[in-house]
Amino acid sequence: MKTISWEEFEQVELRAGTVVAAEHFAEARQPAYKLAVDFGPQFGIKHSSARITDLYSPEELVGRQVVGVVNFPAKQIGPMLSECLVTGFYRSDGAVVLAVPERSVENGAKLA
Repeated sequence: MKTISWEEFEQVELRAGTVVAAEHFAEARQPAYKLAVDFGPQFGIKHSSARITDLYSPEELVGRQVVGVVNFPAKQIGPMLSECLVTGFYRSDGAVVLAVPERSVENGAKLA
């Protein structure tokens, strides 16, 4: 594991956002959803491809707060441009559990 400096960590913009839309990403090579996440007035709505289909349905994702990286460069994933990385933790079976705020916070709130 590589050690990073505090200054390097501070460059990662980990922000809270609310999922405002979720749908199956039919064109993805592996099962995934297309998400639209509202990161507040400073960052707006960003789109992401998320491989979280094992534990979540699109219906239960809408309205849920998530933690996302908002300052990665956009990445072309099939026909969509992914603008943020929605974070989560891998379980031993490979399923991803979303990283979420324990209580509601404002969209765009920075991880402390």
